Amino acid sequence: MKIVIFGASEIGCLIATEFFEDHDITIIDKDENKTGALDRLDIIYIAGNGSNINTLKSANIDDADIFIACSCFDEANIVACLTVSRLSDAKTVCFVSKPEYIESLTLMKNTKYEMIDYVIWPEQLLTQEIFRIITVPEAVDVEYFASGKARLLEYRIKEDSVLLGKKIKEYPFVENTLVVGITRDCNLFIPDGETEFLLNDKVILMGYSTSLDILANRLFQNSEKIKDATIIGGGNVGLMLAQNLEKVGIRTKIIEQDYKRCEDLTEELKNTLVLYGDGTNIELLQQEDVSDDDVVISVTNNDEKNLLCSLLSKQLGAKRVITRVSKSSNIPLFEKVGIDVAISPKEAAIHEIKNNLIDTDVAILATVESGQGRIIEAVVPDTFIPRQVMDLKFPAKALIAIIQRGAKVIIPKGNTVVQPFDQLIIFTKDEDSQKIKEYFKK
Repeated sequence: MKIVIFGASEIGCLIATEFFEDHDITIIDKDENKTGALDRLDIIYIAGNGSNINTLKSANIDDADIFIACSCFDEANIVACLTVSRLSDAKTVCFVSKPEYIESLTLMKNTKYEMIDYVIWPEQLLTQEIFRIITVPEAVDVEYFASGKARLLEYRIKEDSVLLGKKIKEYPFVENTLVVGITRDCNLFIPDGETEFLLNDKVILMGYSTSLDILANRLFQNSEKIKDATIIGGGNVGLMLAQNLEKVGIRTKIIEQDYKRCEDLTEELKNTLVLYGDGTNIELLQQEDVSDDDVVISVTNNDEKNLLCSLLSKQLGAKRVITRVSKSSNIPLFEKVGIDVAISPKEAAIHEIKNNLIDTDVAILATVESGQGRIIEAVVPDTFIPRQVMDLKFPAKALIAIIQRGAKVIIPKGNTVVQPFDQLIIFTKDEDSQKIKEYFKK
């Protein structure tokens, strides 16, 4: 697949690094924006403007499959995508950072004026992910399937966990729930019954939503529904997150150090307490009783400040801390020093591109653990001979987590029979997803 990227920004470099091994990558930007990291990649770099017709032609835009505009300027990205839509049949992906552009481009969707295929606002993706995690106590990741009837939950094994030191086969898990993956020392693997739960393991469970709720109540008897939240940083993410929390009745306050922004937030938010101050001020955090909060979310646009705010909140006794991380490479570091959940908007954007544009031959429903794990969908062909799950000989490690059979949703066991036309939701590792998909094409 030929991919042309306009913008040697951090997100542009991350996209190129993610996909250059399997795809033909060309990056367009000014010479001064070229970084040393790009020199180590097998890609083509063209100095110029992504909205200039001659520059686009020199990048062979006619032959491109995907054009991604991710420079640091929204207007340049929009113009570049509109120009490409006139010159090529390439799918266009436009990165924006301002809500007004999202609104305008969304209104053009499915009309004769639509000329951009995908609009990505990384901060919006980040907000959605944080909100899903907040609404499920103790979870570090949440995904929904089968119209909400089934779910994926990820939990960390702590010192007081009833699972600590037990093998999977030794714990009486609630029926219709499955342990599909474990991340240990930043590496994801698919466990079996003999696998023992260790301290700091991140355990991935899938099953009926109601069954997982029952299991969560058993595993986290002392955990209660989130009632109070503090957001540090009143930018776009802080505002959108507060609006979502207001809708579900969570008492919320925002700490923002820009006075004018505080005034704007006060006008936008009706049931959120807006505080003018610095989230790194420990006296302010103590005064606002951060220790009593169910969750503290630090979402400024500075990694170092987010880390400091989160560590201070944790030290004061905040039950749970979620932190925005601009640089994806910092996520393991943040988690090692005690941050409960660290999330990158850029990583969320890359997953969006990968799931919806790059790997179109594999129906990817979700990715977990920085892309190490995938939840894919496969439809069983009509030529398939019915057989039990235990008799399926996959070419790589994978687990069928959910079977959709018409309106029926099944959490399979070893003796569950897979039938033609079943829709299977399968958990596997990133590198094995294509092999598993191919298995059902035989």
